[in-house]
Amino acid sequence: MAESFKTEIFELDGKNISITTSATESLPIVLVNTFAGEADSLWKECAALDCPPFTLACISGMDWNDDLSPWEIPPLRKNEPPFSGKADSYLAFIVSQALPEILQKLSPPPYIALAGYSLAGLFALYAAHKTKAFSRFIAASPSAWFPRFVDFAKTTPFATKPDSIYLSLGDKESKTKNPLLATVQNNAEILADFYKTQGIKTIFELNKGNHFADNQARLAKGIKWILGD
Repeated sequence: MAESFKTEIFELDGKNISITTSATESLPIVLVNTFAGEADSLWKECAALDCPPFTLACISGMDWNDDLSPWEIPPLRKNEPPFSGKADSYLAFIVSQALPEILQKLSPPPYIALAGYSLAGLFALYAAHKTKAFSRFIAASPSAWFPRFVDFAKTTPFATKPDSIYLSLGDKESKTKNPLLATVQNNAEILADFYKTQGIKTIFELNKGNHFADNQARLAKGIKWILGD
């Protein structure tokens, strides 16, 4: 990655969008759903890994449990909010509003990848079945425990068969007393195997630590792999 880069930040429909790029020529775009303030640290992690040149577009300000969940499920714990299953609506915002605004500011990219961590990682995998806007997907520590998602992935055709899919988890993520969360590694491995059977270039990596360890570094690893594909 080049040492010099520029960042543009704007607001759209209540969401914050940042675009960071190191060049004016056509580069792959990696679109990441993330929390506010994480774009800079993710860019630095990618630079530390010497990722190939790309444009990083980050969206924040969404309602995490609502906008990124594929369908409604109850809260994981008492006093926590439920998941209201508004992923289709949020994906429509990305495809019809956010992406056109982003693309208007850049040279046409050779491809666009969709990335995310945790529930945003699951959202990326979900989007592969719902839109042709993205051809590569990065799901770092995705919420693969989400009920019925494995069945959904196996029975729902892709909008367009992905070129490649990156999956990762922390090696302690499944070591929990919560029986639902404990399924995360087994489900992630099932998904990775399924994607491979579909002829999709897929990798599944285990990192050290629990779900909350090194989230930006894990995303950056996925971005580097996707860009090198």
